[in-house]
Amino acid sequence: MKVVIVGGVAAGTKVAAKLKREDRSAEVTILTKGKDISYAGCGLPYYVGRVIPDRESLVVNTPEKFAALTGAQVITGTEVTSVDRAAKTVEAVSESGEKRTWAYDKLVIASGASPIKPSLPGLYLPQVFFMRTPGDAVALRAAVEAGGIKRAVVVGGGFIGLEIAENLTSMGVRCNVLDMAPHVLPGFDEEIQVFVENHLAEHGINAMTGTRFEGVTGDGRVEKVQTDKRALKADMVVLSIGIRANTAFLADTGIELAPNKTIIVNDHMQTNDPDIYAAGDCAMVKNRITGALAWSPMGSTANITGRMAAKNIAGGDTAYRGSMGTAVCRLPELNAGKTGLSEAQAKEAGFDTVSVVTVTDDKAHYMPGADSFIIKLIADRTSRKLLGVQALGKGAVDKVVDTCVAAIAMKATVDEIADMDFAYAPPFSTAIHPLAHTVNVLMNKMDGTLESMTPAEYAAGAADGYKVMDVSLQPSIEGAPYVNLTKIEGEVEGFAKDEPILLVCAKGKRGYLTQNRMKYYGYTNTKVLEGGLTFNEVEVE
Repeated sequence: MKVVIVGGVAAGTKVAAKLKREDRSAEVTILTKGKDISYAGCGLPYYVGRVIPDRESLVVNTPEKFAALTGAQVITGTEVTSVDRAAKTVEAVSESGEKRTWAYDKLVIASGASPIKPSLPGLYLPQVFFMRTPGDAVALRAAVEAGGIKRAVVVGGGFIGLEIAENLTSMGVRCNVLDMAPHVLPGFDEEIQVFVENHLAEHGINAMTGTRFEGVTGDGRVEKVQTDKRALKADMVVLSIGIRANTAFLADTGIELAPNKTIIVNDHMQTNDPDIYAAGDCAMVKNRITGALAWSPMGSTANITGRMAAKNIAGGDTAYRGSMGTAVCRLPELNAGKTGLSEAQAKEAGFDTVSVVTVTDDKAHYMPGADSFIIKLIADRTSRKLLGVQALGKGAVDKVVDTCVAAIAMKATVDEIADMDFAYAPPFSTAIHPLAHTVNVLMNKMDGTLESMTPAEYAAGAADGYKVMDVSLQPSIEGAPYVNLTKIEGEVEGFAKDEPILLVCAKGKRGYLTQNRMKYYGYTNTKVLEGGLTFNEVEVE
């Protein structure tokens, strides 16, 4: 069996390696346009910031090592330009311009994606960089290390853009991040995005959202970045405004493409031609929760789907259940992670959503390095199934996210998660795990034990008409009456039992305890502000 693989980064090399293990007799050939294969694209920002010291660490395998390890043939510097489905051949052009035709029994398209390069003024200047290959990262770091780079503009507020900004900041470069979207961190809910933007500002990274990038000006070097609002002084520009699938060579083949030009595949990673498979950034998959088409240009998805494609080519019957949009990102003194549906996405998909935001200890409070997690959970009110999580904190937010990946994939309800036997020791967690704590709060809300206001509702003005009661450990809100919950043994002076009262503390826990006690004494119209003063800015007129 002759198998030709177009592309040799994550998905392409995974297909080749797994296929040769499944069927050693298969003749597997990788044709790839670049000189490097199997490189760590997600590690590029960390090479820029010197977290990864040398370029070689970014390249998992050289073509020679990979060929020796797997038995697959690797041909670099060769771009596939056309596919003839009837003849079952592909035509490729080498760097020298030589054309050659390759025959296949099975074809795998793992051609990846390329950074979007808009036609705007000044992008030819030497201090304008993109971030897709090891060569891009090497050039960017070299420019910073050469000196003279004091101010940078990063165009794009997604994960790579923010990671680049974080690493440039660590090297002493002041960064502005531009994005046309209303907020950074696509896929997170707005209140989480706003919190992150404020956090970035506190660490010297200014997020200019809702701002259109219009080009670069300068005499032989970058001097200013033009936007639809104003010009920004800059010594360097890094464009990370998105990627586009490398599928132009399939335009006349009849291979079915999605509107964004990614390749549509079934759950076996087959295209509408049963002898042609696709995996990685060039392929469209589906969302595991909703079943809708979903694009998941992640190294994790590329490896998972590449492995499945290989098993199916070798005669297996393995179905991909879909991605969930799982992602994690390191920012200055803050990690951010998510999986599943955001609250906005869940509502759009037709779920009867309920959400909660908590601020919890990430480990035993008395341990060195203890800090907090901010966790938002989204569930379906009717079925009580968990739909999504978003987590922020200095600690291992990935553990919270990955636990929710498993729970959502298994279609668990919040009730089934609440009594899971999570690992506990003081250096690692709290006796009631941070996720279990948040699940308990969500269950209280769903069952009516907790009556609360989400940060999003508060920001939208839902607290208008409410009287703020400061129930923190110590008085913390200027102008708000302070009440110590341990002193509540009946009627609270200054508060009528039926008036709307917003209970605000540092994190939300004392607010809940206060509400519970006040309900007992006949107060019927209280709300707890989720996330408290840690997550919300509360002012009293």
